[in-house]
Amino acid sequence: MARIAFTAGRIDAHKCEPDKAQEFIWDTEAPGLGLRATRPEAGKALPPTSFIFQAKLGGKTIRVTIGDRKAWSIDAARAEARRLKVMIDGGQDPRQVRADALAAEQARREAKIAEQTAAAAAALRDSITLGDAWPVYVAERTPHWGDHQISAHRKIIQAGGERRKRSPKLTKAGPLSMLAGERLVDLTDARIEAWAKIEAAVRPSSARLAMRLLKAFLNWCAGHPVYAAIVKVNAAKSSRAREILGKSKVKHDLLQREQLAAWFGEVRKIGNPVIAAYLQTLLMIGARREEVAGLRWVDVDFQWGSMKLGDKVEDFRMVPLTPYVAHLLAALPRRNEWVFSSPTAESGKLTEPRIAHNEAVAAAGLPHLTLHGLRRSFATLSEWVEMPAGIAAQIQGHAPQGVREQNYIRRPLDLLRKWHVKIEEWMLEQAGINFMPAAHGLRVVTAS
Repeated sequence: MARIAFTAGRIDAHKCEPDKAQEFIWDTEAPGLGLRATRPEAGKALPPTSFIFQAKLGGKTIRVTIGDRKAWSIDAARAEARRLKVMIDGGQDPRQVRADALAAEQARREAKIAEQTAAAAAALRDSITLGDAWPVYVAERTPHWGDHQISAHRKIIQAGGERRKRSPKLTKAGPLSMLAGERLVDLTDARIEAWAKIEAAVRPSSARLAMRLLKAFLNWCAGHPVYAAIVKVNAAKSSRAREILGKSKVKHDLLQREQLAAWFGEVRKIGNPVIAAYLQTLLMIGARREEVAGLRWVDVDFQWGSMKLGDKVEDFRMVPLTPYVAHLLAALPRRNEWVFSSPTAESGKLTEPRIAHNEAVAAAGLPHLTLHGLRRSFATLSEWVEMPAGIAAQIQGHAPQGVREQNYIRRPLDLLRKWHVKIEEWMLEQAGINFMPAAHGLRVVTAS
């Protein structure tokens, strides 16, 4: 092993011959200090020339890379070689010492990060409220929800007191607004039960909905990377709170056969043709209100008599476009993509038909009737024409019941149409509307 006194000139001149993998020169002043040059590869930059240290430990040769010649001066490399020689003389492997030092440094960094994380979690635990986390939840779930569900989640926690677009009355505070300022960590069984007692006395139905939405929210928190450490127990599962809120009552609002004439008579007088058509369509197809409101022109096929509705159970469902409904839709203005459009609504589609409907129901002298009551009416009135229950359920978008419906029955649209047209004709007959499809379009001939 030839040795020379390292100088800047000798180090710069040290190269590896093309026929060798690497070549070494060794220093005379620092025992074990060497300079390694490696063979260059064609088309690549010259590999670095590095200071190394080599010695024997326990009869085996130990070699440690000190560093790049450009980064280390000769004096610094000699000092490092002497330090490593002291380790060898003490029976220590410099490689293991270095590995232990790196591991210790990594452990210190991880401990510091864990400490900072724990401190941040503690601060979050002491500060994050339901009102802070709720918008995060809604934003994350928005791609999976429909407009109606998104709106319900926002209204249920709104503070209230804001101006309405179409009414001088201010918005009301949502049932969860009372809890919006509560820290998540404070949402205990006792706190939820106290809230339930207050809300049950003034608006039990809304409170039950709020309870269901809160339960789903807290379940989401349990799987969230941040909120999981705060929400340990889902207080919305409290059986005591559910008892306080009570069970929802079965709704009975619907149109009877003898009430159809009065209802159609007043609904068709509504000054806004979009609302009038929307309400009649809602009854005629028995769909959910948001499914009909979300109908786009591209979803309506006048040629083949079909409509594509967004569905609560499936992604969508196809239902027949019956003659009278087709007549109603064909007469609507095509302002934008929505069939039931609204030039004043931010979304561009009809959002609040209830006021006009309530006025029409009152003018007809009928009992209180909700928009969902029209869906209930379709299901009930379809029995007058002995429509098979499975067909009515499929048109309305109910989940199939029983093994046969779920796995074996696959009804074509024309089979649905047979019965759908039948119930439509029967309703119009009971309402005293003499409707006859025209040769070039659809029109109402007479109406009583």
